[in-house]
Amino acid sequence: MNFIASTQNITRFASKDWHIHWLPILLIGAIAVASLGFVTYLLWPTWDVDAAKEPTRLPVSVGSTLFNVPSASIRMKIQHRTGPQERIDLSFIYPSLEAPEAQKHVSAAEVEDAAMQPIDRIFLSIASHHDALAPEMRARTIFPRYLDSAATTGEDGLMMRAFREGSPYSGEDLFSASAPEFTARCSREAATPGMCLSERRVEGADLTFRFPRRWLAHWREVAQAMDRLTRELHGQNK
Repeated sequence: MNFIASTQNITRFASKDWHIHWLPILLIGAIAVASLGFVTYLLWPTWDVDAAKEPTRLPVSVGSTLFNVPSASIRMKIQHRTGPQERIDLSFIYPSLEAPEAQKHVSAAEVEDAAMQPIDRIFLSIASHHDALAPEMRARTIFPRYLDSAATTGEDGLMMRAFREGSPYSGEDLFSASAPEFTARCSREAATPGMCLSERRVEGADLTFRFPRRWLAHWREVAQAMDRLTRELHGQNK
């Protein structure tokens, strides 16, 4: 009997001793978990990893000529890559010349409303010329064959000559100036706004700028914008 009583006492004291030792351990563990949670809460914003962002500019080779193109200015998804390309189509907000924001999905009604808004972009196509006649040579040797003899000079020194009816450029006018040098072939205002094309050659590529005819009211600023874009894209901006 004494042995049984002793065993019960030992068991009771051992159980009491276990509770005495584990209570501080559990308390310390709870404090540690709470502290870790607090620190995690404080540091969590610094652990966010930004999603990989595409480069702001892409090196693109057209006609073996290197251009440094703003990624957001590329109009066609299939052209959104580096390396050699036969052609690339771009757009820039005028007059800031910044790349436009990504297009959002719109409804048919919103598309119709957008079509009624004035065009605020200058469009640019860069294509390999494959040794075709240079734009400046075309303006000097081909266009004069189809132009009316009469010329009109605007207030700001911009000269206009109409293409003859029945010619390959019927319904268009040729605008030119020498200070600064400027040449643009423009369709006339009709049901759709008149648009102008101005071309230039850079090594193995031809650059074709397209903009609304109404911008000719400040053609000097347009000429400067095209010069600036050419320098920036071809890596000659100083």
